[in-house]
Amino acid sequence: MTPNTKRRDFLKVALIMGLAGSTFATGLFAPRYVLAGWNRKAFESKHVNDALKNGFGSLDIVMSDNINIEAPDIAANGAIVPVSVVAKLSAVEAIALLSEKNPRPLGAIFHPRAGIRPKMSVRIKMGQSGDVIAIVKSEGKLYMARRSIKVTAGGCA
Repeated sequence: MTPNTKRRDFLKVALIMGLAGSTFATGLFAPRYVLAGWNRKAFESKHVNDALKNGFGSLDIVMSDNINIEAPDIAANGAIVPVSVVAKLSAVEAIALLSEKNPRPLGAIFHPRAGIRPKMSVRIKMGQSGDVIAIVKSEGKLYMARRSIKVTAGGCA
């Protein structure tokens, strides 16, 4: 390898790194879906009704058999409780998961895109035994399902 080849390779790498750095710095490569805003009021609410009101703007919710919550009946460790929610409703706009006995009950809100199967799986913390509540927004209406989970060792301090 000649000194000119080494210098050219160095200049190519320097140019690429400079361009990449400047495009990241200006935000041109910012992932748009990852940087979505979050509803601070809903996630910081201390009661289920406040979280629902702040998250969805309404407390007009109907119980539904078209929402299935898959979770263990007994969770040995409340710090990691696996929960899945499957909605058999059309045009699902949002799926939220709450744990009513937690200091901050709202655990997650997902907004699936159109054409995607409305299912979410997440691990939540549960401070003590209680109900896990799934809220599904479909065609502008709110639907709910509940599942009781017994926690043997709490995960929220």
